[in-house]
Formats: sequence, structure tokens, C-alpha cells
Amino acid sequence: MTPARILQVLLLCLPPSCLLAETPQEQGLAIAREADLRDSGYAAYTNDVKMILRNKHGRESIREIRSKTLEVENDGDKSLTIFDRPRDVKGTALLSFTHKEGPDDQWLYLPALKRVKRIASDNKSGPFMGSEFAYEDITSQEVEKYTYKFIKDDSLNDMDVFVFERYPVDKKSGYTRQIIWMDKDNYKERKIEYYDRKNALLKTLVLDEYNLYLDKFYRTHNMYMENHQTGKSTRLLQSNYNFDVELSDRDFDKNSLKRAR
Repeated sequence: MTPARILQVLLLCLPPSCLLAETPQEQGLAIAREADLRDSGYAAYTNDVKMILRNKHGRESIREIRSKTLEVENDGDKSLTIFDRPRDVKGTALLSFTHKEGPDDQWLYLPALKRVKRIASDNKSGPFMGSEFAYEDITSQEVEKYTYKFIKDDSLNDMDVFVFERYPVDKKSGYTRQIIWMDKDNYKERKIEYYDRKNALLKTLVLDEYNLYLDKFYRTHNMYMENHQTGKSTRLLQSNYNFDVELSDRDFDKNSLKRAR
């Protein structure tokens, strides 16, 4: 093996935060890019979601959801979220087009009104269907949507993790910053802290029960969002991931909202 090849192999073994990244900002960006690279190429998938809403008194309500996601080359994902139960939200559907640059596009179909409502940029920080997830939380988190700063190497639940901050580029975001704990083995988010516009801790998201699909793509089966300011929480139990599906742009046009059943 030539010296040049030996050097190449050694570089491949180093974490991205060590490659050409000198400042904390460069290190944070390198980690985010590596995570994005590892999750590229899945094309499309569907899955089911059980949403468990819990108020500050401990009362729970459950909603059942179907979801479709389409990977878009050179842009963000497209997704369609359809509520099946309970009856008062059945047929409600959210269509999201995430973009690498500029505001995302989102439309909500309300069957009781039989009309499609566009979600304005000013409302992206609002709660999605009464949950502790904001509209901006449920779109794909494209690398270009943030600037970054590496904080430290750490451990979380016996896992080696990177800890870094990301700052939304969108001035209309509901957050000043987010702190990410990302595992070093698979570059998956394990915990996120969200800080509101006053830079106070608002929410914490914990992600676990990751499963591997197609020998490459990890997906979480359990997401728990706790709102520290209201005492409310939302758990998303995700199941029935299917990557063997053919989806196209037509499955994600605005007419698909009304077709969603």
C-alpha cells in the first residue's frame, strides 16, 4: 500500500469533526453534513404513527396517523401526514415541502371545512394539532436551515455522542437555538433541547428505539417531546416502516390532501 493510500485510509477512519474542521462552527457543520449524507438515498417510505397527547394533569388522548415521505433531489423532503382516528380529526391532513433555502411550504386540509389552509411562515412555531411538536419540528431538518457550533464530546446513556448547537437561519423560527446530542456510531439524534425566543429552555425531545432498514437507514420508533413550560408532553410511536414503495410528486400535490382517506 502506497503512503498516499495509507493516508487516505487513516483519514476515512477519523470522525468528520476532525476533517478540515478547525473552529467549533466548522466542526458542528461537518457533523451535520455527515449525518445528512448517511441518510441520503432512501427514495421514499411510508409509516404509521400513534400520537399520545398528555396534558399537565396526566390525562391522555390518542391519535392514529399515516405518513408518506418522498426524498427530493437537491431540495428537502416532501411529506404527507393523514389522521385516521379519532373521528373528530379523521381526514385531517398536512402536506409539507421542505426546502434547503427559504421558508418551507405547508398546507393543512380540514375536512369539516372541506378546504385547504396554507400555514403562514409566522405560524410555523405554533403547535401541530394540539401536540408539543411545532409545525417547524415535523419537516425535514435540512443542513442549510441552520448554522452550527460544536460544544463537546460526551456520553449519553452509555453512548458516545457529539454535543453541538444549531441556530435557525429563519428569523421567524420559534427558537433561538437547539442543543443536539448525536451518537457517534450512526450519527442519529438522541436528544434535542429547544430554546424559545427568550433563550429559555422550552422543550426536550428524546429519540430512541432506532431500527435499521435496507442495511443503511436508521429510523426511530419512539419520540418523546416534553414541554417544560406547560407541563404537557407528546409521544410519537412509529411503526410499520415500508421502504418498498413507489411514490411520486403526484402523491404530494395539494389535491392529494383532499384525496387522503
